[in-house]
Amino acid sequence: MQVSPRRTTLATVAASAGVSVATVSKVLNGRSDVAPATRSLVQSLLRQHDYVAPSPRRAEATPSATIEVQFDTDLNAYSSEIIQGAVEAGAEVGVGVVVSIRKDTDRTAAWARDLVAAGRQALIAVTSELTSGQLAALSRARLPLVVIDPLNLPRARVTSVGSTNFAGGLAATHHLLSLGHRRIAYIGGPATAACNQARLHGYRAAMESEGVPVPPGYVQTGHFRYPDGVAGGATLLDLPEAPTAIFAGSDETALGVIEAARARGLRIPEDLSLVGFDDTQIARMASPPLTTVRQPLREMGRVALRTAMRLAAGEQVDSHHVELATELVVRGSTAPASATSGGRPGHRGA
Repeated sequence: MQVSPRRTTLATVAASAGVSVATVSKVLNGRSDVAPATRSLVQSLLRQHDYVAPSPRRAEATPSATIEVQFDTDLNAYSSEIIQGAVEAGAEVGVGVVVSIRKDTDRTAAWARDLVAAGRQALIAVTSELTSGQLAALSRARLPLVVIDPLNLPRARVTSVGSTNFAGGLAATHHLLSLGHRRIAYIGGPATAACNQARLHGYRAAMESEGVPVPPGYVQTGHFRYPDGVAGGATLLDLPEAPTAIFAGSDETALGVIEAARARGLRIPEDLSLVGFDDTQIARMASPPLTTVRQPLREMGRVALRTAMRLAAGEQVDSHHVELATELVVRGSTAPASATSGGRPGHRGA
């Protein structure tokens, strides 16, 4: 009679590595809170011991875990980066990612129940404005929620992931100030959006630190979209004393500003310096390539998914709000303020 070899357990691998069973479990589940050297050692021992996780093999008849990543507006370059990060993180831990677009008006009383009925373990809402009623519906359905770049900050404790928007706005504006610009305008997103407010405060803080006033009309709001850049850029560039530089709250908005400038015979950056925000693919494809503030969008997607899975497993999270660092990326859309910037060719307002 043949005796089957004993199956390797987590305890076996943990003992070989000199770490706890919990640490081996974290490596298997793709958790980020494990030192790189320890992770490499554990992964090597898992392969060496031919470790096979029992539950996924035996549970093939049951549906795999799925997380829904939900947007409330059409997808764009920003959205694709978030999705890419969430999908990559999901693949690492065997979790499916479902992407949907659901307008605020579609989030009815049955919305949360429908998500649970569809087998979702958690919801990641991106740039959404959630009402207290919608939050209560998710709570009643026991569906964990993580919000990326929330548009509002509800009183309830909502787990969210964002970036250092204030620092990004500060860096973008200081860059333009360092180039000698003083007439610097801002075109952002919704006035009440938390991320927009942080970027705007960073812009204002940089201007105040240099003793540079912000003239009336130099702050425009919109929805972080291309048409907002076209409209806001036109408004700014038609002012009697138009800005020589614009900080746009998103790359897509910045591309709209480029079009508004082109329609007025203005060149980027010779006649107008421009900084975006996000560092999506369109920033690198713009002509000229766009100076922008890089948000780690893919990492935000990864962190949101890992956090959602922890909440779904009933675990505690270290913080209800995580901010990842931004970074200024200088490309070809910014240049020193020219001596003739006040009378630029083709400028109707000059």
